[in-house]
Formats: sequence, C-alpha cells, structure tokens
Amino acid sequence: MKKKRILIITICVVVIGIVLGIVLTRGSGREVTLNTVLVTRGDIVKSVIADGSLQMPNKAYLSFGVTGTVEELLVDEGNNVTKDQVLARLDVPSLESSVEMAELQVEIAEEQVKAARAQYEIAKDNLDEGVMGQSEEVLEQQVDIAKASWETAKLNLEIAELSLESAELNLEKAVIVAPFDGVVASISITEGKEISTATLASPAISLVDTSDIEMRGFIDEIDIAIVKLSQEANIILDALPDEKVKGEVAFISPVGTTLAGVVSYDTTITLENPAVGLRDGMSATAEIIIERRDDVLLIPNRAIRGTLENPTVLVLVDEQEEEREITLGLTDGINTEVLTGLEEGEEVILPTSEERQDGFFMR
Repeated sequence: MKKKRILIITICVVVIGIVLGIVLTRGSGREVTLNTVLVTRGDIVKSVIADGSLQMPNKAYLSFGVTGTVEELLVDEGNNVTKDQVLARLDVPSLESSVEMAELQVEIAEEQVKAARAQYEIAKDNLDEGVMGQSEEVLEQQVDIAKASWETAKLNLEIAELSLESAELNLEKAVIVAPFDGVVASISITEGKEISTATLASPAISLVDTSDIEMRGFIDEIDIAIVKLSQEANIILDALPDEKVKGEVAFISPVGTTLAGVVSYDTTITLENPAVGLRDGMSATAEIIIERRDDVLLIPNRAIRGTLENPTVLVLVDEQEEEREITLGLTDGINTEVLTGLEEGEEVILPTSEERQDGFFMR
C-alpha cells in the first residue's frame, strides 16, 4: 500500500511538471498581434486656433445735444434706416426762433455791407474827380471813413453768420439723424419724454451696421509668430455649427494681453461670406490656415519612431518587420506628411502600449 501511494504521488508530480512545461513553453513563444496602418494619400493642413466672438464694429449710440421734449419718434426697434434719415426730434421753439432771428441779422448785415461799400465807392469817386468847395484832404478823410465803415460792416456780417451757424447747430442737436445705413438696435425714449441735462449723456437710440461684421479673438503667444496678415481662416460658430464661414486675418495686435499668466494677442478676422443670422457677440472659433498640402502621403504621428533628426518607421513586408528611414514634411499634430521612404498602400506597424510607455516612438 505504501509503495502504491508513492507511485501515485510520483505520477502526479510528473503530470504537473509536464503541464507546467507546456504552459511555460506556450507563454514564452506566444504570438504578438501587430497593429498596423496603411500609408494613405490625402490632404493635410497646419493651423492655429483663435477663440473669440463676432463683432459688429460699426455701432452708434445716438443722443440729443440739447434739452427739450421729444416731439417725434420716427422709428421702431428693428427698423432698417438709411444714412441721414431723421430718427427723432425735440420740440424746441426757442431754438427755431433763434435761427430765424439769426437769419434776419445776417440779412440786415448784408444790406449794411452793401450800403457801406456804396458809400466807399462814392467817396473814392469824389476824391478822383474832385468836389467843388472841398479840399483834397477832406475828400481823403471821407474815403478813409467810408472804408472803415465798410470794413466794420463786413466784420458785423461775419459775426452774424457765426451766430446763425451756432443757432443752426443748436437746432441740429435737437434732431437725431442716422450716421450710416443700419438697423435700429434699441430705443430708450418715447414721444413726450423730457430730455433734461442729466439724461443728455444717455443714448436715446442705438444703431448698428449689420452688413459689417468681423471676428475678434486671441492667439496664444506660442503660435503668434507663424500667424500672418491675409491668411485664410475657417470660422466655427457655437450657435450655428452647420454654417461654413470663411475669413481672412486683417489685424494682429503688437501688444500682448496677460491673463492668469498666459500671454495672448488680439486678432481681427474679416468675414468673406457672412451667413444669415449672424449676431454681434456670438461665440466663435477660427482655424487659421498656416500651410496646406494636398494629395500627399500620410501616416499617423504615433507610427513614427526614432528622433526628429532621424525619424524611422517599422514596415510590415512579407510578414516581416523592416525598419525604414523616412523624411517628414508637414504635420497637423495628428498626422504627418511623408516625403521619402514609404509608398502608398504599405503597412506601417504602430508601437504597442508597452513600447509607447518605454519611449519607442519619435522623441
């Protein structure tokens, strides 16, 4: 019985050893599944992102320049108006009377100038022809007096004209006129409202030119050096994600703005094809096109190994790994253009997760 037990134990030990050997053998010689990607042909774009919002720069906050009672309000919010169109006016009879009085003063001064000039011409003729009973000295004095009167009359005319100009300007301040074609954005007055000295500075009517719209955003200092004027931009709107709006870089501020330790630069992008429904203040993101390459060979960045100075890839050829030196071109941060070393359709082996952790990719 004891021998039989020893035999059974021995057999079990042998079986366990065989099983362990098989398991270990299989574990050490297991096949590794390769993850590959095809070398494809396509377009690649290097771009810089600017975050900001849409702006309608041509705005006007209009108000009266004198006090009075609102006599007429000639527009409503949302109305389209044209340049020089009267939008509202005050009831200011005193200012109208001042203009009429100044106009009368100008007419009187003009007549006085004519009369003074006539007297001067007569005095000159008398001096030239001589007048019986008057000496030449007296005639010369009369010419001087007439000339002085004429000069005084002309000066009085200038003063009257200035008074008229001032009265007309004050009357103009009682009228709000559109400075450009646009849309009435808001109105804060009503007919019969009294405009006092305290409310003169408050806008009565706001006007905006909706045909003139641009995007203003900020670009990080890391990217600003490669952004240039006139570069193309694709603008994405949070409120209208399906709209495809094109733009162009029109301004880059030379002065940076620091916020939370990050320096960025104010950038203005004009819109080439403003879509219907765009509004002032809409959030927007611009993809500024720095460089574009069309119909080139592309591989994902994670497939690139080696260094920036000596990049390589592993190519699967006849089920064998082949290391290949390559020349790189443009990158968009995800894919990279391959100038030499690969052909379209070849399979490039991607690094495994272990290799990526160990640094077996481009560094």
